[in-house]
Amino acid sequence: MKQVIFKVISNEKIAKDVFKMVMEGDTTSIACGQFVNIQIEGLYLRRPISVCEVVGDKLTIIYKVVGKGTEVMSNMTEGVELDVLTGLGNGYDLSSSGDKPLLIGGGVGVPPMYQLAKDLVAQGKKVSVILGFNKAEEIFYTDEFKALGAEVFVATVDGSVGTKGFVTDVMKTLTDYTYIYTCGPEPMLKAVYNTSTTSGQFSFEERMGCGFGACMGCSCKTKYGNKRICKEGPVLTKEEIIW
Repeated sequence: MKQVIFKVISNEKIAKDVFKMVMEGDTTSIACGQFVNIQIEGLYLRRPISVCEVVGDKLTIIYKVVGKGTEVMSNMTEGVELDVLTGLGNGYDLSSSGDKPLLIGGGVGVPPMYQLAKDLVAQGKKVSVILGFNKAEEIFYTDEFKALGAEVFVATVDGSVGTKGFVTDVMKTLTDYTYIYTCGPEPMLKAVYNTSTTSGQFSFEERMGCGFGACMGCSCKTKYGNKRICKEGPVLTKEEIIW
């Protein structure tokens, strides 16, 4: 873990209530699938946000406005400096992917899939991605995934774009994937778990206190004992999860 001062380079709305922020600072401790914890002036607890992409000293995060902290973030402008804890969580293990990994993101679980897809494509893997949203106005980053060379499927609950239904409705049409990586709300993760035909890694979203394992506020039971989502997670393997 590092405590780093980042400077906001840009902060733009990319979908309904969804913003993309690019920051500049020391990114050397950040790995694929990890998250950062951002101090917001006037608020006691930091806000944990997943990492979307790291390029050189530029860090991209994508977040949804759901409360006071993210509302404050949405109004930040270029030049604002932020106190950020980086290198948090255990991230994804790419060595298990096989040749045809399937990446599944739902809502704000989509952003961490981007750096993962980018890294897997760079390794020569044939990457497929399922992105799940409620409706068309909430969709983001489909073109960015396609630009990486990934095969992209979209599911919307209302059927306004792509497959009508959930990410699992698309999963049922795919049979040749070698491994799954997924991030999203817990009901989605459980559905993916029950639908998947291979092993995989599941990144959990959880309310946190400290964000680095001290407060024990995000502990959960696994087949191998209690684990903290912020420390031993947010990524857990399929084999260790207890629902």
